[in-house]
Amino acid sequence: MGIIIPILIVTLCCIVIWRASDGFTLASEYIGRNLSEGVRGATINAIGSSLPEVFTSFFFLFYLKDVDGFSGGIGTTAGSAIFNSMIIPSFAILVVIYTGVASQIKISRKVLRRDGIALILAEFIFIMLISGQILDWWHGFILIVIYFIYLFYMLGTMKRVEVEDRHVPNVSDVVEHREQKKDFWKALFTLDLEYLFIREGDMTNKKAWPLLIFSTFTIAFICFLLVQACEWLGKDEYSIFGYGKFNGLNIPIMFVAVILASAASSVPDTILSMNDARRGNYDDAISNALGSNIFDICFALGFPLFIYTIVYGPIEMHQEVIDLSAELRMLLLIFTVLAFIVYISRKIINQTQAFMLLGIYLLFTLYVLGRGSGNEIVIKFSAVLREMVSYISLF
Repeated sequence: MGIIIPILIVTLCCIVIWRASDGFTLASEYIGRNLSEGVRGATINAIGSSLPEVFTSFFFLFYLKDVDGFSGGIGTTAGSAIFNSMIIPSFAILVVIYTGVASQIKISRKVLRRDGIALILAEFIFIMLISGQILDWWHGFILIVIYFIYLFYMLGTMKRVEVEDRHVPNVSDVVEHREQKKDFWKALFTLDLEYLFIREGDMTNKKAWPLLIFSTFTIAFICFLLVQACEWLGKDEYSIFGYGKFNGLNIPIMFVAVILASAASSVPDTILSMNDARRGNYDDAISNALGSNIFDICFALGFPLFIYTIVYGPIEMHQEVIDLSAELRMLLLIFTVLAFIVYISRKIINQTQAFMLLGIYLLFTLYVLGRGSGNEIVIKFSAVLREMVSYISLF
């Protein structure tokens, strides 16, 4: 029961994030309708759909405090980045193929090179920067600056497109087959945010922004529950008021966050990319995933770290967290390079590449499970990863 309760909470979090992300998707598509394809995916979609990672990192740091909070935050962002690079593009590709939309997809080589190289550079800097025993405000500040450099570059090089050239969401796209007179409380209970905020008529800015904001706060609240569930699952023993004590897995919270929290917080990214792919916006589908990674690494971790260290002072990490975070960061770089090779190996992407990406993520999952259980082969490989980080790090 001690393991089942957190798992059920994580499942609930996934469902709520999924429902809230539906409303977020509709609002963000309308607000970003004037951005060119690819740029929208890497900016508005990537920023908004990665808000769960920001909130999760915030709650890990400010709720668990200090080292445990940072390890949970880096587990979430690194795990989410790997999830975004492998799972989301492969799902988007497979959805297009198996729903009969297309037998293969073609992604702009410019988009792949732009976002792929930017992501690899960001991860390389991430390894060099976050490698010491002490973390201070300037570590987070540098990560934030790196993201804004990328953001301004994207906005500065985009080509403005006309509104009529893009798919502008209309409420009829979402509620076409719904009853016009739907019960308000039923819509609220099922988190039917499109009905609650739009109902009838066309989407407007006055409807889009409140929908976007409410969706964001809903995701923020549920991320707190996600952090709580991860903490319980990682503990040896935890208690729930009125229900007594329960036993957890007694493993470092970073391992819990890197699989469960990262997957749950990546639900909006997955939905956005799959929706873009079904509509034929393949550049947006891929750039959303890659752009989200840059946001996760630089802002979703950098901003909470910056705020926390300004308020509470520097974080001093113990050796176990230093080692685990080094391994995760090196794995993130290695798997990103592998994924980039898969993307650019052919002009056309089909199910073969999709299954290759799924295979890479399976390797990552096996590594995490092996590391958590103390597998001898994985332990030896982890030492190699730490050695590689020592050659790259600045501190």
